[in-house]
Amino acid sequence: MPKVSDIGGKRLLGLAPDAWAQWVTQQTDVIALEILGSEFQWVSRENDVLMKVESPAHGEFLILTELQLRYTDKMPLRMRAYAALAQESYNLPVYPVLVNILPHSASTVVSRRFESDFLGLQARQDYCVINLWEVDAETVFERSLDTLLPFVPILKEGGNQQTVRRALVQLQQNEELVELESLLGFFASFVLDTELVRQIMRWDMTVLRESPWYQEIRQESLQEGREEGEQTGILKGEQSIVLRLLTRRIGDVSPDLQSQIQSLSLDQLESLGEALLDFSEPAELVNWLQEHRIN
Repeated sequence: MPKVSDIGGKRLLGLAPDAWAQWVTQQTDVIALEILGSEFQWVSRENDVLMKVESPAHGEFLILTELQLRYTDKMPLRMRAYAALAQESYNLPVYPVLVNILPHSASTVVSRRFESDFLGLQARQDYCVINLWEVDAETVFERSLDTLLPFVPILKEGGNQQTVRRALVQLQQNEELVELESLLGFFASFVLDTELVRQIMRWDMTVLRESPWYQEIRQESLQEGREEGEQTGILKGEQSIVLRLLTRRIGDVSPDLQSQIQSLSLDQLESLGEALLDFSEPAELVNWLQEHRIN
């Protein structure tokens, strides 16, 4: 069984590197040579992947893939910095790709380039943007994009039982992909009833809790509080993410239960955040709160 961290970006892109390289570049003759390792300063992040590829028309070049849970306004600068660092380090052209996994807020504008103008000096870095919710789920099966199989439920036309089962079957047909069932189940829980997800696939809660995807979702709102530099902001951020995850697991949370959750300490909220992936009905939340003596 691969390590838990193996369900991060490096593992996923390594499943079908040629198919991935050809899809993101729209060049059918691109061949993946290697996924560059952690000796590169920032590649140790689970969701940053630097791939060396080759094509007859363009020779050797790099594909930089940034898998981002949700787009933030920090991404243009990050893509510029990463692309420049990669080009300097390997002396090869760089094709940067930003993959946004979950939809952002309606007010967020996704930029496809970094631009600056300072004292008459201009800088610009373009990059390819892929919003997964805009990608047709059928593309994954047609193009053999095994990398995207765990994300099928959140792709366009992918949030239905039939398509999720199809992705599950494809994962189960390859021994190297079996451990990705948990990740598929995780994203299926965003769009399907939790009990239905339990019925059609096996769940490995340990893998989910320790995966970079779950941890990033869990920290999403918490980070906003940290940036404010206030304990109250941190607490509110944790409350927000726990309530969002609970809603996905067990449905609407009653005002009374919400009030109890809001009375939890930060440590208790973190414990609840780890426990809630085992919940399938409101009674389990009630029992957890009672066990922790929340009145």
